[in-house]
Amino acid sequence: MKGLSKIITYIHFLGDFIILNLAFILAYYLKFKHNPLFSDRDHYFSLHILYNCIWLIIILYFNLYNIERVTHIKSTIFQLTKSVFIHSLILLGIIVSINAFYFSRTHLLTTYIIFGVLVVLWRALVLSILKYLRSSGQNIKQVIIVGAGVAGSQIFHYLKSNPGSGLKFAGFFDDNPDKSLHKNLIVGGLNEVRSFALTHKIDEIFCALPLTSIKQIRELISFADNNLIRFRIIPDFRGFLNKKADIDFYDSTIPVLTIRKEPLESVYNRVIKRLFDIAFSLGVILIIYPVIFPIIAILIKLSSKGPIFFIQKRTGRNNEEFNCYKFRTMTVNQDSDSKQASKNDNRITGIGKFLRKTSLDEFPQFLNVLFGDMTVVGPRPHMLKHTEEYSRLVDKFMVRHLIKPGITGWAQVNGYRGNTINPKYMIKRVRYDVWYVENWSLFLDIKIIFLTVYNVIKGEENAF
Repeated sequence: MKGLSKIITYIHFLGDFIILNLAFILAYYLKFKHNPLFSDRDHYFSLHILYNCIWLIIILYFNLYNIERVTHIKSTIFQLTKSVFIHSLILLGIIVSINAFYFSRTHLLTTYIIFGVLVVLWRALVLSILKYLRSSGQNIKQVIIVGAGVAGSQIFHYLKSNPGSGLKFAGFFDDNPDKSLHKNLIVGGLNEVRSFALTHKIDEIFCALPLTSIKQIRELISFADNNLIRFRIIPDFRGFLNKKADIDFYDSTIPVLTIRKEPLESVYNRVIKRLFDIAFSLGVILIIYPVIFPIIAILIKLSSKGPIFFIQKRTGRNNEEFNCYKFRTMTVNQDSDSKQASKNDNRITGIGKFLRKTSLDEFPQFLNVLFGDMTVVGPRPHMLKHTEEYSRLVDKFMVRHLIKPGITGWAQVNGYRGNTINPKYMIKRVRYDVWYVENWSLFLDIKIIFLTVYNVIKGEENAF
């Protein structure tokens, strides 16, 4: 069943379009109580065609049906969700540009909800079935590993622990079996790779030789190319790299390895995050601010003399300074730019304790988000003095400044908020912040927002 992947591609393609059209029809029926196929609303028929055309363009642009054997369902779901979101933006742009505001917003929203949910479930189901079939011995590719060292051992363990990939291990090849980690699995030396690959109809060769073995690697590549065998190199960067990395090609010929993956280096991701920030901060400012601001302002004024807002220089993206806004929670004092708040700090006012405990003191920072100095979710900004101190004490501290600081962050929802006097505490916070920088996604931001709200309701030990 070598052609199973191609069949699955056609099944995906057909299934997506069936679900898209069913979603449109079902949403139409729920809204108007009759079938659009027999309707006199001609403009909805045009909309129906437009839905399909846009989805076809997205399929071609994002190559949605390029199903790799190492594809994870999680990444597939993310790609699909992103595609549905872009589909909605394109459709909205067309509707606005031609002033077609007569379409029902309820119908449009219902269509996307039904389509988004069903297409994700459908894709997850098909991929699960495909993995099951491969685990049971169908749609298999025979692979060998050249080099039985540490790098070869790693890819071997991956293949053994992921039978759903359909990559069946056929043996190691190494000229130094006594130094290898899998002596009993070595079936020959490097000079035997060619005959074994042809005799056993090997589909892929994983090369885990040291990168200094240039001559042997080039010969194996030439052999693989001439015999329609896929050739994959497993580079060993353990000496300085133990995480995900990206490879770019400068001038299409020079490979450049980037040791830190930064999703927000992508213009597309930055635009998505910025649009989310604007929408979210505007919602808070227009809906929540008018309710809570007058009450908090009066209580702050009654609690002590001084301004309603506390404005402090903080460190932002690329180590640039900006004015960070907060509701004032302390009496006016001379140590505010050097001394952090601590438990039972006598500078904190009565209303200030409540604002800090509930994180309401951070609400003015939604203005910072709207101005572009901050983001809703990101590493928390520090006062300038602490940035200078911790950049010397904590390794990778400045990595957190590769992106905009946030009102809440991954470190905060994992318990590392508040006072940072203890360097060990700051080291752990930085680890969470760096992980966020390297693993950002819109869904992660939404998750952190929900966890922030949950923690506020539950109460946090370090909130003071």
